[in-house]
Amino acid sequence: MTTPKAVRVVTEVSAVDKSFDYAITPATQHVGLGDRVRVNFNGRSVRGWVSEFVEPERELKELVKWLGYGPPPELTPLLAWAARRWVAPVSRFYLATSPPRIITDLPTPPKKIGLTDVLRELEVPLVPGVTRVAPSVDPLGIVLHAYETSRHREGSLLVLVPTEGWAQRLRGRLAQRGLAVACGDGEWDRMRASWPIIIGTRGDAFAPTPRLCAAVVIDADDSAFRSEASPTYHATEVVLHRAQLDEAPVWLCSALPSPALLGGSETCAVARDEVAGWPAISVIDRRGTDPRDGVLSSEVLDAVHHALRGGEEVAVAIVLQRLGTGRLFGCRSCGDLARCEICAAPEAEAGSRVTCPNGHGERESFCRSCGSTQLKKIRSGVTTLARDVTLQLGQAVDEVTATTKNSPLTARVVVGTEAIFSRVRRCSLVVFVDFDQYLLAPRERARREGILAVAKAGRLVGARSEGRGSVMLQTRRGDDKALQSLVAVDLTPIQVQDVIDARELEIPPFVARAEISGESAAAFVASITASSVAITSVDEGFTVTAATHEELSTALLAAVRPPGRLRLAIE
Repeated sequence: MTTPKAVRVVTEVSAVDKSFDYAITPATQHVGLGDRVRVNFNGRSVRGWVSEFVEPERELKELVKWLGYGPPPELTPLLAWAARRWVAPVSRFYLATSPPRIITDLPTPPKKIGLTDVLRELEVPLVPGVTRVAPSVDPLGIVLHAYETSRHREGSLLVLVPTEGWAQRLRGRLAQRGLAVACGDGEWDRMRASWPIIIGTRGDAFAPTPRLCAAVVIDADDSAFRSEASPTYHATEVVLHRAQLDEAPVWLCSALPSPALLGGSETCAVARDEVAGWPAISVIDRRGTDPRDGVLSSEVLDAVHHALRGGEEVAVAIVLQRLGTGRLFGCRSCGDLARCEICAAPEAEAGSRVTCPNGHGERESFCRSCGSTQLKKIRSGVTTLARDVTLQLGQAVDEVTATTKNSPLTARVVVGTEAIFSRVRRCSLVVFVDFDQYLLAPRERARREGILAVAKAGRLVGARSEGRGSVMLQTRRGDDKALQSLVAVDLTPIQVQDVIDARELEIPPFVARAEISGESAAAFVASITASSVAITSVDEGFTVTAATHEELSTALLAAVRPPGRLRLAIE
């Protein structure tokens, strides 16, 4: 075999999505596929990655320097697939799987040890695939089973969880059982050396281990797994494709699997004792309450005072997740919401009248239920809610949002957004002060997001079988099917209906869709010539739809990218 004389390099200059050839020198002859190198690019010294060896056909510039290990060559097909799937420079994905510092030596990975107690009876089916799991089910059993059943295979077990705190806690529990675990950027070299178990969050879907023996994704539908920054990849889909390349089994767990996670199927495996694993849930229909009541109903106030008599460090968490942009209108007399009689969407203000946001017409401002003309806006935010709760309870509360500093909580009542779920580990009561913000949000996955939020709350209060705490939902839609399913813990109808709706409405996963926005969005969309896609103008830009992701990617990659800010969000 002849010694290669040149390499093809992907530079970190994302604006130039093209590889370039460089000659190998005596100082860089030990370079390998995936390694990081420094090159002279258009008069600048830039970093890059070796994507393949080539035979030079002309005189080439020389590699300037070897910068240590990068992603293993086994990941090259995955990175190329991801770049096409999310229409982004491949350098973005090389960067995602590279170390934060120069790594020139790799440790020797420990041997995988066997477990003697992992075959105990578990609360979930022991087969790979999608499993609907109640929120209080301990995922440790799933991880241990995946490890034991796959440890004789070559490669690492990859486990993804939504948050860093969860990853660190799970890592500690596995380490207590004598298992070798790599976790976080500081242990990139261990991942690259094929440590037996790798635990991480969204970015670790591209963990630099050469091969997977198996994978587990906990809360696979969690929004934390989707990158909001470009490229807008989803970690669960990356893991699924990666496992397919390595022929490795995958366990995907979710409290309510989405149509995308189910792959268009209406059914999946369900953990045993699902009802017992959900929290005790109460629905407080505020349509019939005294209009002079405060932000918390009398039933909720009684439950809050009871929780405060307990010994939990944080006794009560009050959640207000403001989704969507519209303001809700409620009747001052009966408390019912103003909704369109055709599509049931929450109506918005239009001067002295109200109107359907989906274009079903305007009407006079009155309540359809009781005829009252006294409609009020329901629009309190977290800061206003915290003030009102303080006055109603007569004690201080802590306010928690995504922008709140990560300082210790001092009050026993916490008010905030879903950021509470990452700051509070246990409490006796979780109150969703306005659950209609989920049920009426203008997005197709809003109802499922509300149910998954209740599942997160269930981890704080514990399972109903434990009798430790409860979740209360304040609403003006007491007859909503989602609420009925939550109370009865009968999620199959919601799961099936979500798939049917997605199929009939022709939304993902039954079509491929991209949202395009930014100052140059119009010029970019104008350059799309493929007949296989449909382009729709929306408030914030354009939506491009195709039958498959391959057709969508082909159309977008063939378009001319103009100067100016442009955001491609591919679902």
